[in-house]
Amino acid sequence: MDAEKIFTEHLKGRVAVVTGGCGGIGQAICRRFASEGAQVIAADVAPMPEALQSSAQYFNHDVTSEQSAQDLMAFVEQQFGHLDVLVNAAGIEIEKTIEETTLDEWQRIFSINVTGTFLTSKYGVPLMRKKGAGSIINFGSYDGFIADPSLAAYCATKGAVHALTKAMACDYGKENIRVNAICPGFVATPMLESFFGDSGDIESLKQQVRDIHPLRRYGTPDDMANLVNWLAGDEARYASGALWVLDGGLTAQVQQMRL
Repeated sequence: MDAEKIFTEHLKGRVAVVTGGCGGIGQAICRRFASEGAQVIAADVAPMPEALQSSAQYFNHDVTSEQSAQDLMAFVEQQFGHLDVLVNAAGIEIEKTIEETTLDEWQRIFSINVTGTFLTSKYGVPLMRKKGAGSIINFGSYDGFIADPSLAAYCATKGAVHALTKAMACDYGKENIRVNAICPGFVATPMLESFFGDSGDIESLKQQVRDIHPLRRYGTPDDMANLVNWLAGDEARYASGALWVLDGGLTAQVQQMRL
């Protein structure tokens, strides 16, 4: 079905903040939210892409900074008075074992992937409380359940995001604030290109990775945005505290049995 035919404006009039909104997945989420009628703020340290300017307002936001989180939510309150949806999509990856990972690198990835989710949520929740409802959507990973080689710190951060998501869902469910996490597998983004590197027969490697998926492809940013869009709206009103694995069936199978 053509994507344009499924837009329902089910987020019409709602206010949504997307951290990492200028990244590959973040841009797709911002565009989808705007198509569904939401007022969207793309919060990122990266500059606003020209392709996103018609879909979202931009706020320069450092997710590791408590002051920046306070400033972001003050801006939202001044402009709109409340917050309906928060997507914590900002994140980085470090491709090293623990021996190769420096303490500075360890602290940086936790600051962005975990502390960033904590801070933006901490200051976003009071604005959801003003509306009497809200949806927070964090980004975990299938690497929070199982591990890829040489991604130790990244795996640790995603496991932390999964636990934080469940804790937040327990704490705020009584206020009708739902908290979920999407756990992607391989998604066609610049981060994935970095993971593959530039040595050897890259195209052959990419095809081998596609072939281990039951669906025989990677995910796309729009695939992620589709699930985020559903979790943001009223159809998902009973969905909270869940870790939504979105990996094309990759982790449903026993890998060593693929012949």
